[in-house]
Amino acid sequence: MASTPQTLQASSAPSPKVLSGTAILLVYSLGHFCVDLYSSALGVYQPVFASKLGITLTQAGLLGGMMVLAGSVLQLLWGYLSDHFPSRLYTALAPAVAGIFTAALGLGNSFAMLLTLVAIGASGIASFHPQGSTSAVAGISGSRAKAMAFFISSGSLGYALGPMFFSAILDRVSAESGLWAAVPGVLASILLLILIPAPPPRPKTNRKIDLAPLKAVWKPMTILYFLVFLRSTVQVAFAQMLPLYLSHERGYSLAAASKALSLYLAGGAIGGFLGGHVADLLGRRRVILLSMIGSLPFLLLFFWTDGWLSIAGLLLTGVILLTTNPINIVMAQELAPGQSGTVSALMMGFSWGMAGLIFVPLAGAMADRFSLHAVLQLFALFPVIGFFLALKLPK
Repeated sequence: MASTPQTLQASSAPSPKVLSGTAILLVYSLGHFCVDLYSSALGVYQPVFASKLGITLTQAGLLGGMMVLAGSVLQLLWGYLSDHFPSRLYTALAPAVAGIFTAALGLGNSFAMLLTLVAIGASGIASFHPQGSTSAVAGISGSRAKAMAFFISSGSLGYALGPMFFSAILDRVSAESGLWAAVPGVLASILLLILIPAPPPRPKTNRKIDLAPLKAVWKPMTILYFLVFLRSTVQVAFAQMLPLYLSHERGYSLAAASKALSLYLAGGAIGGFLGGHVADLLGRRRVILLSMIGSLPFLLLFFWTDGWLSIAGLLLTGVILLTTNPINIVMAQELAPGQSGTVSALMMGFSWGMAGLIFVPLAGAMADRFSLHAVLQLFALFPVIGFFLALKLPK
């Protein structure tokens, strides 16, 4: 009898674990929105760096490469850590770190300092995604594809609003006074620290790298990886270079170029949200095929027309291309459920990061010799390659 009051007292103690699966999804989605708000800031700052510090397109490409290296490629490392050394701090502190160091970019007075700030801020972005994408849907009993679509779309929405958010701040205050932009990230970290539960402890025997589950599904996992890689090449090149391209080669103001980037990224948010629902109706493989080949006409419409028609093509490119985002992640998690953090990082960050690490600096170097218009048009080939690769996915 003596143990009964203790049991009742323990069970009635306030704990974030009492939140429902839907509430946990909403909290993580808010964190995802805030952390990805900073993911697209660099594109807005690039024209500022060009006028303030005189950086070249090659250096702009290197900054973009650092962004995706620290913010995306290294997600694989954070995925391993979240699988084998669980801690809620990976996700809880991420928005604050991303916000503070990204907002401090306006204080950079040299290319080396900019690289350092980008690297630290992007590391905060990277640490959130592997564990966040797994924990956000862990308590969902219904369609995980729809729940993942909601989580992904919240980040995509933040990613889409980032350029307008930072453009508005830069228009109202100087770049050096832009530290106010860190406020959403700091507030999000406080909320996450209060509400999200600690992940369950894992036995030490699980802390070894176990490649057997991945080897068993290596073929479909490899196809999925390269599909995300091809799609991400288009997405990350546009996210990093679009404001420079529109302002330098098509005569847009910085505000107008930032709005165009936000529309493109907002299209991606809409596409990511619709992807999980459409996959339930048409099937995942078919949606991937339609996404790859269907984005091509609108991508060409953007380059070959002007005015509202061109921007409409850009918006629809984002919608169609990003419908596969939640589908690829859920398919990978289902292929290797015991390595969900690692494969989520592989699909969300590592593929995106490798695409950006290779092609953003390459695009910048080529644009110094030719033009961004010519270089960006070459990326229209990637969805076509993706379509033929997707044909090899098992039915």
